[in-house]
Amino acid sequence: YDVLVCTTIIETGMDIPNANTLIIDYADNFGLSQLYQLRGRVGRSNKTSFAYLTYEKNKVLTEIADKRLKAIREFTEFGSGFKIAMRDLEIRGCGNILGAEQHGHMLAIGYDLYVKFLERAVKKLSGMEVEDDIEISVDLNVDGYIPSSYITNEEQKIEIYKKIAAIANKDDILDITEEIIDRFGTIPKEVNNLIKVAYIKTLCRKLNIKAITQVNKLLKIEFISNSGLNLEATNYLIEKYSNRIKFDVSKEPIIKYQLNSIEQDNLLEEIKIIFENLCEVRVSKKVESKSDDV
Repeated sequence: YDVLVCTTIIETGMDIPNANTLIIDYADNFGLSQLYQLRGRVGRSNKTSFAYLTYEKNKVLTEIADKRLKAIREFTEFGSGFKIAMRDLEIRGCGNILGAEQHGHMLAIGYDLYVKFLERAVKKLSGMEVEDDIEISVDLNVDGYIPSSYITNEEQKIEIYKKIAAIANKDDILDITEEIIDRFGTIPKEVNNLIKVAYIKTLCRKLNIKAITQVNKLLKIEFISNSGLNLEATNYLIEKYSNRIKFDVSKEPIIKYQLNSIEQDNLLEEIKIIFENLCEVRVSKKVESKSDDV
């Protein structure tokens, strides 16, 4: 065998296609980007390759070192460099934009939620319209959670819960789905349901819906105020679902909708489609209003 013993000087610029085994000693002392670059020195051809990351026996790893080693172990798919960069950013912190500090509060809430909060703050400072945070209640007869058998590490489980809760659009769904599959394998039904419920909550926020409750095949939809259920939305619902919908506007607007199915996948898909269509009605109305103003 040809063996090369060297320092981290090989982390960039070395291209030896036949190299198929890499052993990194004291891997807990390296940064995540270094480990990723070093691992990339093997597996550069069609030969199966192995990278062994070792550290001192019985040594208690620091929290950061443990996170780095777990990250490099989890992200093994082709093209995972960006995900590793994001994880490195979460571990180290991204710094304050308006200050000299090199780390912020991102560790507490995760990168995705941090970016969303930051975007909200920038909009507010710019004088742009910012939607109020609405505490939304979703009571559906679906199993939506992360099984302990799927993600055993509690810290990782909380991290994924935070990322799912931060879903704001379909692109976010694709991103979090790809990440979960890449790190933990095929997504179980319960996690898939959780992602769908998070997206439905986002649609509720856009429609000023404060609660949706399912009782057998009856779905109760409660709006915050009359602004959530305008004339256009009401006309659309009557035209589309006249035989399955009832309105109650005595106090706060309430819709009672008769579901086609209570099977979990069908139920979530049906609610999603209704809410997406209502969002489109609201958007088209806003566009018409702007055109009239012009």
